[in-house]
Amino acid sequence: MNDSELAAHLAHVAGRLLLEVRASGLLSLKALGKAGDQTANQFLCHALREQRPDDGLLSEEEKDNADRLSKSRVWIIDPVDGTREYGEERTDWAVHVALAIDGVPTVGAVALPGLDLVLRTDRPQPLPPAAEKPRMLVSRTRPAAEAVAVAEKIGADLVPMGSAGAKAMAVVRGEAEIYLHTGGQYEWDSCAPAAVAAAHGLHISRVDGSPLVYNQADVYMPDLLICRPEWAKPVLELVREAV
Repeated sequence: MNDSELAAHLAHVAGRLLLEVRASGLLSLKALGKAGDQTANQFLCHALREQRPDDGLLSEEEKDNADRLSKSRVWIIDPVDGTREYGEERTDWAVHVALAIDGVPTVGAVALPGLDLVLRTDRPQPLPPAAEKPRMLVSRTRPAAEAVAVAEKIGADLVPMGSAGAKAMAVVRGEAEIYLHTGGQYEWDSCAPAAVAAAHGLHISRVDGSPLVYNQADVYMPDLLICRPEWAKPVLELVREAV
C-alpha cells in the first residue's frame, strides 16, 4: 500500500474494531471509552511500526517519543476523536490517521465509523454547494466565545457537533461552511482532518492566518480555522477584532 491507502485502511479497520468493542455490551460508559481508545491505539501503533518502521509516530494514547522530532515523516493519530460521543453511541466521533511530512499535514484519512465513511486525501470529492446563510460548527458542550461572536457578525447559524474530526468533515461534506476553534487542541485532534480538508480545496490555518505546523516539541495547538475558501478572509479579519 502507498501512504494514502495505508492511512485509509488503518482508519477503516480501527473504526470497525471500535464498533465491535461497543457492540459487545460488556462495558460501562467510562470503561467503554478507555477500552476503545486502548484497543484502537494498540492496533494502529503496531500496524504503523510494522508497515512504516522508519517513520516517526505521535499518538494521543501513547507516551511521546522525542525521536520523532528528528524525522521528516511522522504519523499522527487519534484512535478515538470524541470519546464521549463514541460512548454515547452518537455518530459525531472519528478515527484520525495522518502523515505529516516536514511539518505539513500531507496524507490523511478520517473515518466516521458511525456513518460508515472514510474521507481521505487521495480521493477528494467536489465540494457541495454552499448554503446561502453560512453555518458555523461549534462544540456541542462549550462553544468558544470567539466563534459565537464571529457567527453573530456574519449572520451564521451555529451547528453544535461533537468531535473535531466530525466537525471538520462536516465542512468537507457540505453540512457547514466554517469550523472555527479557539479553545485549544493537540496535534492529533487536527492533523488528519486538516490534511483531508486541504485535499478537498478548503482553507486551513491558525486563526492568525499562519500555517498549521505539525510534529512540534510542544504538541498543543491553540486554535484553527477550516472553512470554504470564500469565508477565510472575512472570518480571519473578524477573529483579529475579537481577540
